[in-house]
Amino acid sequence: MFTTANFLQYAQWSGIATLVFAAIAVLAFILKWNIRFRVVGTTGFMLVLTGGLFALSIVPLSRAVIPGAVRYTLVYDNGTTQAVIATSPKITPTQLEATLRQAASNLFSSGRSGTRVDDKLTVRARTIVHPEPGISVPVYLGDVKRSLVSRQNSPMTVEIYTDNFAQLPKPTA
Repeated sequence: MFTTANFLQYAQWSGIATLVFAAIAVLAFILKWNIRFRVVGTTGFMLVLTGGLFALSIVPLSRAVIPGAVRYTLVYDNGTTQAVIATSPKITPTQLEATLRQAASNLFSSGRSGTRVDDKLTVRARTIVHPEPGISVPVYLGDVKRSLVSRQNSPMTVEIYTDNFAQLPKPTA
């Protein structure tokens, strides 16, 4: 996975290439080459590319890793205060708590806008069970609420629906 240090190095090399293309563009105009406008376009593209790489070197791209968390899939996200993740029906309550914490950390963004009434991000976890062939029933296993205002030092409230775990299929030996 790329880190911010990698992107900073790529931005430096891209910046050098941008300066080279700019020098070629100036030279192309002085010598009236036929490709002078193409070189100007290439220089502009390199400028945008360098800016993007530099921006990626500033913003951290890391994901939270919570011990005990299992793989989940984001199935719904309204972009503001609600999200739903899907997990395996074989998940345990302790794994679910770690997974909910990890999902809440990964889905936090300063771009999410809460309402004045509800400035909390709510992530709900669900799984699908099949009580009969051809019938699928979603079962909500828990949720986590966290602040949309602060990433650091914002407490997460995790609620596990233990009664819904009884609906999950029992593991066979």
